[in-house]
Amino acid sequence: MDTLLTAAGVFVGTNVDDLLVLTVLFLAARAVGKPKPWQIWAGQYTGIAALVAVSALAALGLTVIPDRWVGLLGLVPIALGVRGLFKARDDEPPAVATGMLSVAGVTIANGADNISVYTPLFRTIGLGPSLITAAVFAVLVAVWCLAGSWLGSHKKVIAVVERYGHWIVPVVFIGIGTVILVDVF
Repeated sequence: MDTLLTAAGVFVGTNVDDLLVLTVLFLAARAVGKPKPWQIWAGQYTGIAALVAVSALAALGLTVIPDRWVGLLGLVPIALGVRGLFKARDDEPPAVATGMLSVAGVTIANGADNISVYTPLFRTIGLGPSLITAAVFAVLVAVWCLAGSWLGSHKKVIAVVERYGHWIVPVVFIGIGTVILVDVF
């Protein structure tokens, strides 16, 4: 039971910001049609799986990616946001993440804190509890996607995004990327 509670606490603590990203992505899916909801789900699972895999490898003693290099992944959401701002000038609603791979990229780029928390956790709890933790993470990714979809379906949220979304979505992604870069450097 302790492993389940610890895993849930670690996931929530490291993925609160991801809930905002998912909400924005589901809003974009409703407003622009890109990315498709299945691509958001698949990208989120792919991104979290990559973060868990890197953390597990690092926990085994491999320094796969230095912290500073992980922080450079903050450039991914910044680039997506800047591209969205250029499209916003044309009053075309931007789709900053247009497919599964870009959703996964944003998830991974937003995951430097995940790696820094998961690695010591996996190193200290052992194989069995690490597998349970990964299973809890998999369940909570579904919860996060459902919550992001639900938040992204509220009429008031949709009304704001329809009016200002062509600016909000890119700015949120630029902000996320900036936070990632500032946290690491």
